[in-house]
Amino acid sequence: MEIIADIGQNHNGDVEIALELIRAAKENGADVAKFQLYDAKALFPKTGNEWYDYNCRTEISRKQLERLVEECRRVDIEFMASVFDGQRIEWLEAVNVSRYKVASRSINDRELIRAIGRTGKPMIVSLGMWKGSELPEINTSASVHFLHCISHYPPQFEELKLSQVDFDEIISGLSDHTIGITAALVAFSRGAEIVEKHFTLDKEMVGPDHCCSMTPDELNTLNRYKVEIARCL
Repeated sequence: MEIIADIGQNHNGDVEIALELIRAAKENGADVAKFQLYDAKALFPKTGNEWYDYNCRTEISRKQLERLVEECRRVDIEFMASVFDGQRIEWLEAVNVSRYKVASRSINDRELIRAIGRTGKPMIVSLGMWKGSELPEINTSASVHFLHCISHYPPQFEELKLSQVDFDEIISGLSDHTIGITAALVAFSRGAEIVEKHFTLDKEMVGPDHCCSMTPDELNTLNRYKVEIARCL
C-alpha cells in the first residue's frame, strides 16, 4: 500500500515551496512526491482559461527538476512525475526515475503512452477521462496500474461510486480529487493499493488544486490509517 502526495502545481512556481512540500510529504508518511512536467504554452489553452498565467508560472525547468529529484533522494522519498511530452520523458530518463504517471488528460495520447512504454518502466495511469467500455490497451513490457478517478475539481464523494469499484491488480487504486480524505480512507479500506491525492501546505493558497488537496495533518492521518490496515491484513 502506498500514498502518492501529488504536489503537482501546488508549489505555485516557487521552488522553495516545492522543497518544503517534499519534506512535509516525507515527514507525514507519503511514499511518493509527485510533480507535473509540461510545456505550459503547449499543454494549456489560453482562451477561456483563468489559470493560464498560473499554469505558465508553475512550469518546472530541467534545472529545477534536478533540484527536486536531489531533495527527494536526500530525504528518501520516491520522486515521480506526470509527463506530457517526449522531451520531458528524456529529462526523467536522465534523472533515472523508477516509474511514470500518466495523467487522466493524457489517457488518449497514444504517442505519449508509447514513448513512455519504450522506457520499459512501470506506469500508473489515471482513468478519469477514459470513455471506453474496456480498459485501455497499453503495450509495454513493464507493469501498468490503473487508478479510478473522476476528473473534475472537486467531485462530490457520491460521484466516485466506490462501492462499485473492485480494486485488484489491474485497477490498483484511487486518484482522489474530493475535498478531505474520506474517499482515500474508504479506498484503502476496500483494498486499494495506491492512493494519489493532491498535497498542499495550505488549502487557502492561490491555485486551482489547493482546495481539494490534503494538508500535512491529513496526510499524517491517512498514513496512520494505511499502516493500521496493513497490520490487519
